[in-house]
Amino acid sequence: MTAPTRWTLADGRDLLFFALPGHTPAPVADRRPLPPRPADPTQLRFDRATGQWVIIAAGRQDRTYKPPAEACPLCPGPTGLTSEVPAADYDVVVFENRFPSLAGAAAVPTPDGDGFVAAPGSGRCEVICFSADHAGSFADLPLAHARLVVDAWRHRTADLLARPGIAQVFCFENRGEEIGVTLAHPHGQIYGYPYVTPRTAAMLEQARAHRTSHGHNLFADLLAAEVTEGIRVVLRNEWFTAFVPFAARWPVEVHLYPNRMVHNLTELTDTELDAFTAMYRELLARFDRLYDAPLPYMAALHQYTAAQPDGYFHVELMSIRRSATKLKYLAASESAMDAFIVDVTPEAVAARLREL
Repeated sequence: MTAPTRWTLADGRDLLFFALPGHTPAPVADRRPLPPRPADPTQLRFDRATGQWVIIAAGRQDRTYKPPAEACPLCPGPTGLTSEVPAADYDVVVFENRFPSLAGAAAVPTPDGDGFVAAPGSGRCEVICFSADHAGSFADLPLAHARLVVDAWRHRTADLLARPGIAQVFCFENRGEEIGVTLAHPHGQIYGYPYVTPRTAAMLEQARAHRTSHGHNLFADLLAAEVTEGIRVVLRNEWFTAFVPFAARWPVEVHLYPNRMVHNLTELTDTELDAFTAMYRELLARFDRLYDAPLPYMAALHQYTAAQPDGYFHVELMSIRRSATKLKYLAASESAMDAFIVDVTPEAVAARLREL
């Protein structure tokens, strides 16, 4: 992959063009009359009851909400007056979110003593557009184009992890109005958190305890156990394995692991990146063949740093659709108690995905 072409939007935000071989990005000046960005657009507040940070991002109340296709801010904008991507066309682009949950480089304080603790919501939020095709999806991308998206994820992971104050990089996609998506154009997001998120911290703690008691990596042992049992494995090759986890929490849930332990995308070889791209795209295609309509889903790339030696890179794919006509809502047990109740067995979901 060649280095991305860098551009600047009207309010000073960064825009990066990632291009396929033979394609040359041709951005134009962004001439939109955008307001200046606030110095501290969001805030962190510490919840003493749980020991977790909460992000307060009031400015996101005014973000773009379900515009018609002709007014989509993620489609190419050749005039420089209509779009977040001022260009006649593009392959893959990444830009700073105009309505971020996190922004800036302030240090996160260590909560101590009594009273309320708040801090600027430091970090970085980026949007990644998978293609210029408003009606497309990741599963529809040609393989080389899908690999370009993975290369962009990899580039941004390396860049953000090298920045001071970034503790975790999270690449993810929300697809479908049922999930809460407000822009239909195929895209994902990349968060650079200033702290280790609660679920990651919990998983690392479990991994540390497992290593202490067993002397092995927890995630590697889980992968080996799933491969040995086999009944929940959906796809497997020399480099990657996809399976429905034994204790799946979502009606449709698949985890995708490299067969070799790495911490994040930057540690995968070119051969492994090719294999990852192909299997990830195939899983999403099978998701869309489950029912008569495209499946709403969340895709979460769990990445770790070298300072987290027990962290094992993997992807979790999840959907709230529990049948062709029914959704799984996160009601009181899930939302208030974090106690998930699932209406289908992981073995049945795995069998169906293998059939597809």
